[in-house]
Order: sequence, then structure tokens, then C-alpha cells
Amino acid sequence: MGDVGVKKIIIKNNIKMKNVKVSNMQSSRGNDIANQFEIRTSKGVYFQSYDSVIAFKPNAYDKKTILDKHTWDYSMTTGKYRNIFLREDKKETEKKIKDGVYLLRDLNK
Repeated sequence: MGDVGVKKIIIKNNIKMKNVKVSNMQSSRGNDIANQFEIRTSKGVYFQSYDSVIAFKPNAYDKKTILDKHTWDYSMTTGKYRNIFLREDKKETEKKIKDGVYLLRDLNK
């Protein structure tokens, strides 16, 4: 993944983190995908599409994955890369939301 530096979403939300690494997601051919990012922190990995955080997968096994309640299903493009990030299809994601496996929260406040 190509490093692109710290995105404005982190700065805009005044989140203070050490060792933050932002990388473009990559296509199956290894090319950077524009506007689709993984943000790695000491607490876990965020998926950001354009300027919106879509999902957060914590490093801790006892913590739940969080999806942004407003943007997790924003568009087909967001959905395509969300599925890649979560390693599942939309139907599986919807079931996990319904079953409480995933939490819906505002990740962009």
C-alpha cells in the first residue's frame, strides 16, 4: 500500500494518536486505489472512503467492529471497498449489525 500521510479527517476530529500510518487500499493487481484508505493506529484499523470514516476494526479481540451509522452503506463504491476491508459481502455485514456483532456509531463527528 502506498503511504499518503495523515489524512485531514484525523486532524479535523482532533484525534491524538502516535504511530498513525495511512495507506491507500490496493487493487487485486497491486495498484493504489484513489480515495480509499486504511488508517492503522495502535488501537486498530480504520477504513476511510474519501473524507468519511466508514469502519473501525479494533486490535483487541474482545472489542466489536464499529461501522459509521451514516456512511457504512453510502454508495456502491464505498460498499465495494467496505466489503474488501471487512472481508465479507453486504448481506453478511447486515446480519452482523442485526445480531449485534457490529456496532453502528458516528465515526465522523
